[in-house]
Amino acid sequence: CGQSVLAMLFDLDVKCVIESLENSKETKLKEMISFVESNGVKISKEKKPVFQKEELPQICVLSLETPHCWHWSLYFKGRFYDPEYGVLDDFPPSTRRYYFEIFEN
Repeated sequence: CGQSVLAMLFDLDVKCVIESLENSKETKLKEMISFVESNGVKISKEKKPVFQKEELPQICVLSLETPHCWHWSLYFKGRFYDPEYGVLDDFPPSTRRYYFEIFEN
């Protein structure tokens, strides 16, 4: 899911992201941050808990504890873009939620 989130964030083919990361499996936070920064975008390194959609910045990467596993998702200007659940108006199903803010240039 991390590769898909990065692909959505940078409008890239997911295969390109997988090749760049040399990883087609679970994506670690370190890989997410490194990829974002290597593409010239600033990302917060502080994991911030979130409970309400209104607390989110305009753009952020979400780390969600879902019923099956920890999961990456993208929040972009009022909508959630999730590799598993699609485009949503509210959080994908999750019990704990954290975000890493993406800073626009």
